[in-house]
Amino acid sequence: MIGELYEEALQGRAPVEIEHSDGSRRPLPIQDWLTLRPGDGGLLARCAGTTLDVGSGAGRLTVALAQRGVPVLGIDVVPYAVALTVQAGGPALCRDVFGLVPGTGHWHTALLADGNIGIGGDPQTLLRRVLDLLAPGGRVLIEVGPPGSDSQIEPLRLRAPGRVGEWFNWARVSVDAIHGVATGCAATITGTWQEADRWFVALRSATFRPALAPRPAGRP
Repeated sequence: MIGELYEEALQGRAPVEIEHSDGSRRPLPIQDWLTLRPGDGGLLARCAGTTLDVGSGAGRLTVALAQRGVPVLGIDVVPYAVALTVQAGGPALCRDVFGLVPGTGHWHTALLADGNIGIGGDPQTLLRRVLDLLAPGGRVLIEVGPPGSDSQIEPLRLRAPGRVGEWFNWARVSVDAIHGVATGCAATITGTWQEADRWFVALRSATFRPALAPRPAGRP
C-alpha cells in the first residue's frame, strides 16, 4: 500500500498525506521531488565521479547528473518512480539499498537527499550500508534538518481519501545530530553547507579500507 499510494501521488491521481503517530497530518511534498528546486544546485555540484542516488524517487537529481555527464545510477523501491526516471533520461533500477546494488564497493559519491537519511528508521544502520557501497575515499552527501530541529525515529503512514497505508519507521536527523550518527559509523564530517533554507553535510569513512581488486571486464 505504501508504494501504491506513493505512485498515485506521483501520478497526481489523489491527494496523499503523511500521518504521524500523534494523528497529525501533512501533505506528501511530491512537487518538491519532481523538478529541481532551490538548494539542489550546490548538492549536484559536489557530486564527483560515479554517483549513486539512494532513494532517487522520480529521479530529478539522477536525471540532472546524467545531463551533466556524471556517471550516475538512481535506485528506488517503487517501480513507477524508477520508470519515470528512465523515461526522463536517467539510469535507474528498482533496488533496495540493503539488497543487491550494482557496483558495490566502487561508488565515489552517494546521495541521501530529501531526508532519505531516514530510510529504514535507523540512520546508523543505513549510513553503514551506504559507506560499504563506496570506494575507498568515497563520500556521502546527506540532506539533514536545520540546527535545533527534532531528531527522532517515528512511525509514519501514508493516507489518501478512503485508504490508509501501513505504518513504517522513518528517522529525522538534524545537522547537530548527524555528528553523533557519523561517529557511530566511524565516519568523519568533511563539510557542512546551507542553501535555500536547506542543510547538507558531506562525510567520509574514518576507517581505512584497502582498495578492492579490479573488477573483471564486463562486470557491474
